[in-house]
Amino acid sequence: MPKIEVNEALFFSLAGKRWNATEELEAALSCAKAELDEEGDKNLPEAERFLKIELNDTNRPDLWGTAGCARQLRIYHGGKKPFYPFFSVPGGMKSAKRRVYVEASVKSARPWLAGFIATGRNVSDTSLRDIIQTQEKLAWNYGRKRRAISMGVYRPALIKWPVRYRAVDPDSVSFVPLQWELCDGAGTAKTPLTLSEILKKHPKGREYAFILENEPLHPLLVDAEGAALSYPPIINSADLGAVQAGDVELFIELTGTDMNAVTHAASIAACDLADQGWTIEPVEVCYEYDTPFGRTVTTPFYFQESVFCSLERVRRFLGEALDGKTCVAALERMGCRAEKQKDVEANSTNIVEGVRAWPPEYRNDYLHAADVMEDIMLGRGLETFAPERPRDFTVGRLSPVTVFSRKVKEILVGAGYQEMIYNYLGSKKDLVTRMRSSGEKIIRISNPLTDNYEYLRDSPLPSLAASEAVSANAPYPHKIFEVGKVAYKDPSRNYGTATRQYAGLLHAGADANFNAMSALIRTLFYYLSRDYAVSEAEDPRFIPGRAAGIERNGTRIGIFGELHPELLENWDIKSPCAAAEIDIDTLIHC
Repeated sequence: MPKIEVNEALFFSLAGKRWNATEELEAALSCAKAELDEEGDKNLPEAERFLKIELNDTNRPDLWGTAGCARQLRIYHGGKKPFYPFFSVPGGMKSAKRRVYVEASVKSARPWLAGFIATGRNVSDTSLRDIIQTQEKLAWNYGRKRRAISMGVYRPALIKWPVRYRAVDPDSVSFVPLQWELCDGAGTAKTPLTLSEILKKHPKGREYAFILENEPLHPLLVDAEGAALSYPPIINSADLGAVQAGDVELFIELTGTDMNAVTHAASIAACDLADQGWTIEPVEVCYEYDTPFGRTVTTPFYFQESVFCSLERVRRFLGEALDGKTCVAALERMGCRAEKQKDVEANSTNIVEGVRAWPPEYRNDYLHAADVMEDIMLGRGLETFAPERPRDFTVGRLSPVTVFSRKVKEILVGAGYQEMIYNYLGSKKDLVTRMRSSGEKIIRISNPLTDNYEYLRDSPLPSLAASEAVSANAPYPHKIFEVGKVAYKDPSRNYGTATRQYAGLLHAGADANFNAMSALIRTLFYYLSRDYAVSEAEDPRFIPGRAAGIERNGTRIGIFGELHPELLENWDIKSPCAAAEIDIDTLIHC
């Protein structure tokens, strides 16, 4: 979960209230689904103390900064909802003094851009630190390590407008990247690098090279005279992109691969700065190609849609009948605009009593009526709902699959195997590409935080292979196993997916072969008191002719064999490996 570090004096100032007692502050943070992770050192002056806050809601990136978190507390505890007059809306664009032209060449590289100007304040060390934290939180968590969103901050007084956003050959353009003087071996502060050289030599370039290194054209932001502002999403220039304490004007731009996410992130940054006293001036973004919002979009731009929630849904979910007035008041405490209405809820045909909620400019987490209901619950206050005793008397007991899984574990431990426990989410590279799989049945998460947790595993073998890949220095043989969940697409199920309990086994070493794994499978089924049969099996993960299907009563319940050399090479595994996977759920019932 995201953690933020906030200056105590700034946070309480923006929240409009001070909580001196730790318990009071922790209770206040509950409206933002947040917890106090660490208090500031009471021996330091207030202006030098920092609070660490952990956010438990990954759908609210607006809370991942000092101003955003303080805003939620301020509104919830009786403060006035902020008004942001600088937003454009569909069908009504604000006028803008400055423009950014997005050229067609960038469409295939990194197509979307949003931006604005912030004026009227001096950048202090505290505010600069907070801007950098917001930039990193939005780009790392919400922006999936800068792949989907990146943010740049510049000194507009040095920029010759209009700005142009284009794609170029990475070897054709050079500039001095930010902080290059700190790591340039030659010791010179003005050594320009081409975009290709930045990816190879600059620390930020090496860190984020994975985003662009295989692309033929790379994005570049330049002013009217061709001076580079930045190489999104890698690094700013050392000239126009070097913001310092004392600056009185900022140009904020965001680029990325998802227009809604980029526009929303720009809205969050604009609202945060506005809450801190900055004056926000829109920027007109002119595209040479069509976008979901038109070819000319003045940002910050409000694109969120309202959502209707029935009172019956509120009653059914919260266990208490709330009237429309109470629901509207609760939603307003969460920063939303709301009205009592009669309307048709999604996937229904009946007109019913309910409330319609418009999320504020800095939020984009209303996907369903259940999200409105959740805000009603939080706005009303969890402590206001009377506790209820369970209506049914039940006795807790282990499920049959758990009991059977424990027996499988005991047998495998007795056979000399070591149990492993893994995450169920992984990257496409690990779960599909390295495993020589087609990926036809794998499930992709629609809104992953990072590429490393983008897919739900459909087999335990990638996790076991990942462990073996980093175990070359341990004495052989290596024998490991896991019993855990997998999921995959299954059109025959109501939701189109199936979740199953699987056992995965991996044996690495000179003696790891088909016969060794066959003997282990025979031992396992003997002690489970289950019969089985083997059949020919073709699986790209295994060597052809050295794999066999495991069947029981005519149903395929697993496979075992020797892993393919290409798979081992993909994982950089040094030793031959035999592996197996068994569907425990099916084994119990067939």
